[in-house]
Amino acid sequence: MIDVGIIGASGYTGGELLRFLKYHANVNVVAATSRQHAGINVSKVHPHLRGEDLKFEDIPVDKIDADLVFTATPHGASMDIVPKLIERGIKVVDLSGDYRFDDIAVYEKWYSIKHSAPLDAVYGLPEVYRDEIKKSKLVANPGCFPTGGILASLPLAKEKLVDTIILDSKSGVSGAGIKPTEATHYPNISDNIVPYAVTTHRHMPEIQQEVSKFGDVRVSFTPHLVPVIRGILTTAHTFLKEDVTSEYVKELYEVFYELEPFVRIVDNDEIPRLSAVRGSNYCDIGCFQIDQNGRIIIVSAIDNLVKGASGQAIQNMNIMFGFDEKESLDVTGLHP
Repeated sequence: MIDVGIIGASGYTGGELLRFLKYHANVNVVAATSRQHAGINVSKVHPHLRGEDLKFEDIPVDKIDADLVFTATPHGASMDIVPKLIERGIKVVDLSGDYRFDDIAVYEKWYSIKHSAPLDAVYGLPEVYRDEIKKSKLVANPGCFPTGGILASLPLAKEKLVDTIILDSKSGVSGAGIKPTEATHYPNISDNIVPYAVTTHRHMPEIQQEVSKFGDVRVSFTPHLVPVIRGILTTAHTFLKEDVTSEYVKELYEVFYELEPFVRIVDNDEIPRLSAVRGSNYCDIGCFQIDQNGRIIIVSAIDNLVKGASGQAIQNMNIMFGFDEKESLDVTGLHP
């Protein structure tokens, strides 16, 4: 049994961490922090957690006594918190972007923030870095768009079948966070599809960093906001350098992910659905269709709050402490 804290527990990712950890046989949640909601029961913010005795606390970082802390904090805030936890021997899974980049200069360019506390961290994509995660004290949980985009791209890059991948991602509104904004106001998003940061989204260099490790591949990425609550559907377009069949490519993906508990390769005649992964830690990958011009289309679907955030964070925690990787996460999606 380990003691776990959550810093920034009042957001959507904090709520999802609490939801899954409630059923974890080896975890005791000892702290859920929130300055704004200190002293009130977590269910007042997360109504799906009714019946929980846990209350939000506003406590200093140096007063948190835990084996592991999830930092569900904004970009720029984690770098003020994480080093203090690491110094005290507490393992950390950071859900911000502060520790995802191999080159701090890339982070500073795309996030427009000076990094004040660089640390060695393992990029928390279990399908690639499981062995490193096992030994790590600090895991940088991937972004939501990068999770779906990278998993959809890696086998193509590894097999040197392409030199360019264009990722078109559609995200649910929960990806914008719990605080309402003009962009997420119901009349502005309902019955609408809104592309944004079309060439400048900060998740693009994160995707490029990881895909490039598997092959000399350029990545372009454009996100869209769609009027659903949860989920990211990513369509990867690319032109094949070799004359291969869709069945051949599907087999590459099946082999690449055959031992992965949370990646499911769907049949060639199926397109991954958001509803099939909603509320779950699964990533479904499919389509594998090739047109007359040699363009292949790969589609991935994840829940942005689970495999794209909190579920993957718990998956990383399980690996770090030698638990069953699927502990508390072995749930199916919510279809319809």
